[in-house]
Amino acid sequence: MFYYLLKYVLLGPLLRLVFRPRIEGLEHIPESGAAIVAGNHLSFSDHFLMPAVLKRRITFLAKAEYFTGPGIRGRLTAFFFRSAGQIPVDRSGKEAGQAAIREGLGVLRKDELLGIYPEGTRSHDGRLYKGKVGVAVMALKAQAPVIPCAMIGTFEAQPPGKVIPNIHPVVIRFGKPLDFSRYAGMENEKAILRAITDEIMYAILKLSDQEYVDQYAAVVKAEETAARQEKERKFPRMPLS
Repeated sequence: MFYYLLKYVLLGPLLRLVFRPRIEGLEHIPESGAAIVAGNHLSFSDHFLMPAVLKRRITFLAKAEYFTGPGIRGRLTAFFFRSAGQIPVDRSGKEAGQAAIREGLGVLRKDELLGIYPEGTRSHDGRLYKGKVGVAVMALKAQAPVIPCAMIGTFEAQPPGKVIPNIHPVVIRFGKPLDFSRYAGMENEKAILRAITDEIMYAILKLSDQEYVDQYAAVVKAEETAARQEKERKFPRMPLS
């Protein structure tokens, strides 16, 4: 109930007023049945903008940190995510990936829409990064189509670390459903999973026209952070007198 209150009364109208998103390809979202919407992830606002424009309810697999943040902001974030029916997923430990897949399959078995960001984390620089194969596993096990989605302009509207969004035009573009039924029963084949995931990421790339990086975003972030810390260690900032 609160999901629809957020969407149609509290949050949805405000998001549409502020961002005025242009929607393309909405006809590619099936009116019923299980389906996966796989998108790029550029901004915190992505979690709210996409559900606001879809006619059907969509459930995202959200990182557990959104539900455990400190302070008033953390509590408000957790409240919104829980109220919207989003599922927390712990990304730490060896079982993290399997837990996410189990949760996602639970949504799909109820013939609902599942939203997922194959990159696994927000892009810190606006580029599109290599996708993780969990989306392929779920598509094959649930025998569900994958609809690629591109969020365009949300990085400029609310880049990482910015709380109050900028006024910037946003486009939400959905592509034609991808059918992977030809690979039925092959969800344990690593090469097949990689090929499916790469096909999904290429479809997102064509919609978003981003620069593509054939590395995992989390790895690149960690490398850049380590390099920055090393530079600061070698060349510490001198205090201003």
